[in-house]
Amino acid sequence: MDADKFLRQLKEQGFKLTGKRRAIVEILLEQNRYISAKELMEKLKAVYPHISVDTVYRNLNLLKEEKIIEESEFGEGGSRFRIRCSTDHHHHLVCLACGRTQTLHECPMDLMRYVPEDFQVVRHRFELLGYCPDCKTAAPH
Repeated sequence: MDADKFLRQLKEQGFKLTGKRRAIVEILLEQNRYISAKELMEKLKAVYPHISVDTVYRNLNLLKEEKIIEESEFGEGGSRFRIRCSTDHHHHLVCLACGRTQTLHECPMDLMRYVPEDFQVVRHRFELLGYCPDCKTAAPH
């Protein structure tokens, strides 16, 4: 994918297309997996040696609010970020070690037998967290 597509989306919403935002989007596209803010910051420091933690998180929050990236909780490992997937409805298997994802094309909501009548579901998210074939031998048991 091309970073310009995502950056155009920001511009259309009235945001500046800064070099740091471009770098964040390009890094996330290149990685094509969930990465931590710390790992992102290490990669950004190669180009922006004095970048602050606040700047990284401020940009991550903006990109998340504008639906360019998505965030996933990794338990005690904290949050990790990746470029948002296509708009097609799907879910993921997520490796806790390397952050790679695999798409699940079937929706578990189809298997739900009970949602209270007084609860209106407006969206849902489903992730199975575990270890990919490359990482499972090193995974804690």
